[in-house]
Amino acid sequence: MIRSMTAFARAENSSELGDLVWELRSVNHRYLDISIRLPDHLRSIESQLRTRVGKYASRGKVELGLRYQPAELTDRIELNPDKIGQLFEACTRVATTTDAPAMADITPLEILRWPGVLHESRGPDRETLAAAALTLLDSALQELKETREREGARLETMLTERLDQMAQISQQVALDMPGILAELKEKLLARLGEIKGELDPIRLEQEIVLAAQKIDVAEELDRLQAHIAEIRDVLRRNEPVGRRLDFLMQELNREANTLSSKSITTSNTRAAVDLKVLIEQMREQVQNIE
Repeated sequence: MIRSMTAFARAENSSELGDLVWELRSVNHRYLDISIRLPDHLRSIESQLRTRVGKYASRGKVELGLRYQPAELTDRIELNPDKIGQLFEACTRVATTTDAPAMADITPLEILRWPGVLHESRGPDRETLAAAALTLLDSALQELKETREREGARLETMLTERLDQMAQISQQVALDMPGILAELKEKLLARLGEIKGELDPIRLEQEIVLAAQKIDVAEELDRLQAHIAEIRDVLRRNEPVGRRLDFLMQELNREANTLSSKSITTSNTRAAVDLKVLIEQMREQVQNIE
């Protein structure tokens, strides 16, 4: 199964911690290139994020973005009874020592201003929030993987169709070659027959064989068929195959160019052009395969 490097995924979750939203994008790249955007207080999990992404992708430029909206804080004021009791006890001791009224000059507002009397809302624990973000990322990465696989299946169908067309073209050229060679021999004999004087039969046969060798494309067609068979095999592998396919596209193009250079008929020239068009279509899509 092949996978595309182009995909998008989104995962979100709302809880008592707040709202978490992951957005993931991936495009083609020679290697695995990971770009991460995080809230400042979650920077500590960046290395864990890279490790997780590496389990789902081996190539491609992958962009991860996390948005976090904390839950709204309650408007209710929370008091710390223990701290108030300690404060009152301290005031009583001071009053006993100085013979001053214990709470005469202390207002309730001053008590509220004392450190620790009001519970501070610090938001969710960082470790808890980080764990929630990592769990949600796994869901987003799974969706990204499935999207890449669906796109890869579409690419495989397209490549297979082009391979079928290339196989048909090369088979037709192979069927046409005996007739082309026979026609070439007849033309050479006709032209040489117009030359006055005696012709050396051995030399004549050598010239015909040499001309036939220059236009014979049997080896190119064999290699073309071998490359097509290799690509079909590669497409069935359950591993990253993009780089291997890119190399095979170069090999296909080399054989098509040789076929074109040896062509002496419009049919073979047209076949070579058709092959190049198909190869270019495949090459463009192979750039997106992991």
